[in-house]
Amino acid sequence: MGTAGQLTIGRLAQVGGVNLETIRYYERQGLPPRPPRKRAGYRVFPTDAARRLRFIKRAQQLGFSLTEIRELLTLRVKPGTKPDQILARAEAKIADIEQKIQTLTAMKRALAQLTTRCSGCSPIAECPILESLDHETEDG
Repeated sequence: MGTAGQLTIGRLAQVGGVNLETIRYYERQGLPPRPPRKRAGYRVFPTDAARRLRFIKRAQQLGFSLTEIRELLTLRVKPGTKPDQILARAEAKIADIEQKIQTLTAMKRALAQLTTRCSGCSPIAECPILESLDHETEDG
């Protein structure tokens, strides 16, 4: 366990619901600051590191990239940050998600069309699905 008001990396991982390597990865990405090592060689994190870790995880679940999360974390503590700056990033993420939905819908539609052309009993050399993947156009 950590000292009063501080967490070891193991305890932080437990409280944050992630594994140790996730915390180390986030640190390499510059998301949580790396605490200095104690004389005994281990690091202790402030208790607010667990809150930051939960913020990162929740933002990832909403589709934000680690770069976008870093920006949100910076805005969160930057003096003078206006609510519309956060709103603009959320709206941009919504637009990004909408674009991904459109792309996935088009992919699904194209694959569905290919599967309707496949009887499942032709020789592999005549498979319309594989044949369409050989062509450079998207429509098969």
